[in-house]
Amino acid sequence: MKPAARRKARKLAVQAIYSWQLSENSMSDIEAQFLTDNDTSKIDVDYFLALVRGVAGQVKALDDSLAPFLDRPLNELDHVERAVLRLAAFELRERLDVPYKVAINEAIELAKSFGADESHRFVNGVLDKAIDSLRPTRK
Repeated sequence: MKPAARRKARKLAVQAIYSWQLSENSMSDIEAQFLTDNDTSKIDVDYFLALVRGVAGQVKALDDSLAPFLDRPLNELDHVERAVLRLAAFELRERLDVPYKVAINEAIELAKSFGADESHRFVNGVLDKAIDSLRPTRK
């Protein structure tokens, strides 16, 4: 799939993760709703599913891996920032096929798209500090 299809998958995934965080509905219900409600012809659907299922399945481990690099408890973060950081942490830890610079840049762009004015700086700062523990190999 093309990079644009992955970018769209990430964008949809961060929205699904955000919805999951707020609603506390099952991720399988949310992913079904998102796949039904959105035109998926230009989205890497397999990647979308890998991201949302990966975040939902590993949320405790992802949160634990981010916690040392946050200036406040994770549950006090803005919901958008939390969704973006969880997605980025999953991608950095589990998707070694994605270069770490791409994962970080995509997270920054997602924060710019969906977050508050300074969210992208916060996300960048956290990921810069966390990169060595999230992806020790730096590929």
